Amino acid sequence: MDIHSKFQAQAINDYIVGWLRDYAGNAKAKGFVVGISGGIDSALTSTLCAQTGLPVLCLEMPIHQHESHVSRAKEHINWLKAQYSNAASAEVDLTSTFVHFTGQVPQAATQALTDHTLANTRSRLRMIALYYYGGINGYLVAGTGNKVEDFGVGFYTKYGDGGVDISPIADLTKTEVRILARHLGITNSILVAKPSDGLFGDDRSDEDQIGASYEELEWAMQQAEFGKTTNDFEGREKEVFDIYKRFNTNNQHKMQPIPICTIPLNLT
Repeated sequence: MDIHSKFQAQAINDYIVGWLRDYAGNAKAKGFVVGISGGIDSALTSTLCAQTGLPVLCLEMPIHQHESHVSRAKEHINWLKAQYSNAASAEVDLTSTFVHFTGQVPQAATQALTDHTLANTRSRLRMIALYYYGGINGYLVAGTGNKVEDFGVGFYTKYGDGGVDISPIADLTKTEVRILARHLGITNSILVAKPSDGLFGDDRSDEDQIGASYEELEWAMQQAEFGKTTNDFEGREKEVFDIYKRFNTNNQHKMQPIPICTIPLNLT
């Protein structure tokens, strides 16, 4: 049986939109700002925000971006603005800022470590831009992370795309994101595109980096919740489960609250 067969797309859509509207009202926020990457998560998030009727600003922030990501981002923004009069867009080309930064800092011990750290730097520069636009407009920064990314494998940048005010789709798996995006009529080029963080300037996918697809990771996350261990599987299932557990363990520092050194009362 398909575990998503009872997924109530319209009811979930309405619930998220109501939650967004209520949260913004309680926070006295005027609207939302969303970073648009050309991927399905940001496309869905921005569409849900637009449905609130509050202003939503779609922000493009290219840094040596692959052309396919740029074209899909623009295609989605044009579609969203045609559907919702409260949707607007802006572009901040952060390439020169990124290039200047790279010229001011040392290289790491290995090229791979340098590349990984600079990929995270791209994400953190974008977070700064999002909060700038949020600040000058009185908008909330809406996160685009899904459940597997945020709570399964921790596949996001700490204080980068993980630095947000609200996370409207963080309780939806990637499969559920696709179902809801298709239900809302989001453009097909985005629906079928390979998921990618867009942090390396090429077209590498999330699966290329992780070693497993989101469908596989969803399965592994569910098995872990059932209390399964690596000894319960063999072959590809064991490989995927081990990948999931490795990412989940190594990235707990992202998912857990910041550790606080609490001073004992007898010392204060």
